[in-house]
Amino acid sequence: MAVNPQLYGNGTPVPFVNEVFLLRRESVEFVVDKLPGAPGGKLSGKGTIYMSTFRIVFVLSHSVGDIFAFDIPLLFIHEESFNQPIFFCNNLSGKVYPVIPEGANQALYTAHTFKIMFVEGGVGTFIPLFMNLIKSVRAAERESLATQPSAPPADPLPTAQAPVDELIQHAYIDPHDPTKLYLQQPSESQPTLRRRNYSTRTAEEGQM
Repeated sequence: MAVNPQLYGNGTPVPFVNEVFLLRRESVEFVVDKLPGAPGGKLSGKGTIYMSTFRIVFVLSHSVGDIFAFDIPLLFIHEESFNQPIFFCNNLSGKVYPVIPEGANQALYTAHTFKIMFVEGGVGTFIPLFMNLIKSVRAAERESLATQPSAPPADPLPTAQAPVDELIQHAYIDPHDPTKLYLQQPSESQPTLRRRNYSTRTAEEGQM
């Protein structure tokens, strides 16, 4: 997990090279622990989720301290679970490994626990697409590396692309789910502005 990814002025995340955004879901609530800069190390907030072939980005409606957004690399997610409690809203929970800064001591970093709460109903579009995407990302990574990893990959960016067109074409559109699928990629006035890795804080011109 990484805090404060780069955003365009309209709040849309600046993409990585070869990253494709699949959907946007507004008015969700998020809880994540062990987050430096958050009160008591736990962040709770409301905002918008952007899901791409690389990650989930949560953009807060109102910043908490210095935190205005954070993202969760799909390759770093584990123990994910869709929950349907009787007295509370449907939610997606799981754990995610942190994106460790270059040169930092890995022993000082442990996995975060997160929960996405769908306070405005419908999940019939979001949850199946998320589950299919994360399976595809993992399968593509295993095939690319020809191994079954027992630990998170060193790089949070996938080495192989998930089958985006197939995922979108076969996505079930639940009329009760306010999730918005992207038929055209979101951008501002510089559609070719792309990031190359997590350690680079400055976006640069990249290939589409």
